[in-house]
Amino acid sequence: MSEPSRNDALEALASSRWRVAAALTVATLVAYFGFILLVAFNKPLMGQQLIPGLSVGIVLGALVIVTAWALTGIYMLWANGRYDRALNPLRR
Repeated sequence: MSEPSRNDALEALASSRWRVAAALTVATLVAYFGFILLVAFNKPLMGQQLIPGLSVGIVLGALVIVTAWALTGIYMLWANGRYDRALNPLRR
């Protein structure tokens, strides 16, 4: 692979990594700050009992945590799959 095309491929790969990381970061921040804003400004909703001992706030808090894990997993699958497969030929 010639040096300019290799550099172009590396730049394209770095750009795609940045886009994926930025999209997943924004999704995580939206979930987190959405939850925080609900806690701050809609306490009656968050305190609503779904079943005795389980409120909407607890369920949404758990969903924020699960969402963060899921988004991390999505990034890990993307990075270990598509990104590494594209990067390996460029390392040689």
